[in-house]
Amino acid sequence: MLSSDFYDHPALYDALLPVHAHLPYYVELARQASRETSGDILELACGTGQLTVPVASAGLPIVGVDASAAMLNAARERAAAAKVSVEYSLGDMRNFDLGRQFGLIFIARNSLLHLHSTEDILAAFAAVRRYLTPEGVFAFDIFNPSVRMLASLAGQRFPILQVETESFGTLSVEGTNDYDAATQVNRGHWYVSAQDRPDAWSFPLALRSIFPQELPLLLAAGGFHLKSRTGDLDQTPFDSNSRLQVCLCQAAVPAPVR
Repeated sequence: MLSSDFYDHPALYDALLPVHAHLPYYVELARQASRETSGDILELACGTGQLTVPVASAGLPIVGVDASAAMLNAARERAAAAKVSVEYSLGDMRNFDLGRQFGLIFIARNSLLHLHSTEDILAAFAAVRRYLTPEGVFAFDIFNPSVRMLASLAGQRFPILQVETESFGTLSVEGTNDYDAATQVNRGHWYVSAQDRPDAWSFPLALRSIFPQELPLLLAAGGFHLKSRTGDLDQTPFDSNSRLQVCLCQAAVPAPVR
């Protein structure tokens, strides 16, 4: 069994987590932002470029920031293969410096939840606010926490997904939960099996839960107004049964002078 950081394995990451519905949603959001706001587009936690490259392929200027050098190397290779120009930068979403403002800043696919403390989340919101144009849009999607899932027995394995891939064949994933209600962080583990290779990879995975009534308060504390929240990427209205919290935000107060 190979146990390490999931994000040290970009090819496996792409095989297990293709963009699916996120791709049309964020490309259209980028097009809309380009029409309606000034400034370029920025994706924080951009990973292997699964979203930045299609946005660039649509003729829109975009920058990608990620904390993983391995993921950024894969993103640069993806951009080169697509013959598009994307500016990539190694950095932390809580404290980055790109020297200009953006009309759209987005954090896709639960990446915001890698920030575990309220202080870190507010630091990321402050960084976004500094680099967002006054009329710009801050967008992100995170899961809507399932209390039933979080209450599952610690260490008990359960199936997560099975997918057919070109590079690895059939991959199946099982996971465990270990939820700490005091910090709202679930410190789980993923076990990835390939054909004839049970538990070929093993990765820790720790994600913060942000509950629906908590989210607007965090945004307000970070200087943002929650403009809209839907329950999925197809714009289904948000309710208690929603799988996701898909959020569009705007700055509620002027950004502080740097």
